Amino acid sequence: MDLAAGRWVDGGSVRSAAVDIAEFQATIAATYGERDADRGTAPTIAWLCEEVGELAQATRKGTPEQQLHELGDVIAWVASLAHQLGLSLDEAAQRYASGCPVCGELPCAC
Repeated sequence: MDLAAGRWVDGGSVRSAAVDIAEFQATIAATYGERDADRGTAPTIAWLCEEVGELAQATRKGTPEQQLHELGDVIAWVASLAHQLGLSLDEAAQRYASGCPVCGELPCAC
């Protein structure tokens, strides 16, 4: 893949245009929130699990483009679930923002 296009992970560094996680969650809520809320959390978990399975298959047998697609689907369903639970993905991500939440090291020393 083209590094300049921002779609490749190499040696732990990710090159891409930044997406604000709170804005992303708000966009998912505005796009799918009402429908997902009507569906409920249990079906949302089921959809999330299905997407994780598709990601696993893409990881084993797919192209980088398929893997990226499935990662996006998983992230979208996680954002939908967070919205339904009234939780902030930004706050959830803060747990890992400074490194390992157990030992506090970067990289993890556990």
